Amino acid sequence: MFKEFRKFILRGNVVDLAIGIVIGAAFTSVVNSLVKGVIDPLIALFYGGTQLAKLEYVIDGKKFLYGDVINNTLSFLIVAAVVFFLVVQPINHLTERFARSKETGEATTRKCPECLSEIPKEASRCKFCTAKVAKA
Repeated sequence: MFKEFRKFILRGNVVDLAIGIVIGAAFTSVVNSLVKGVIDPLIALFYGGTQLAKLEYVIDGKKFLYGDVINNTLSFLIVAAVVFFLVVQPINHLTERFARSKETGEATTRKCPECLSEIPKEASRCKFCTAKVAKA
């Protein structure tokens, strides 16, 4: 049972996911500090000196910290934008490019006339039977 668990943990997917979560958490804390330490004071300059995170609305003595909600929403939007532009779009571009190259319909391999195995189209010698093959 331990060997199966170790095999599961050491698979590339799990390790990549764990690294992604750790980096994502670290990046989120950086963005949160950026919002609270730089963007919030900049907004306070234009909003009349009150920091965005300290904005509140009081009803019957209960405080509703809507400024904190705005700060967290801003942090989320920044993280989502960075993930979209630096991760999702490049992966989509690579996937589309790879799919486009497959859709050309042009064969990239051919059969060796001697042993009938698949060899690259540009090959001059079969890698299986080492027979000389005329270039396509």
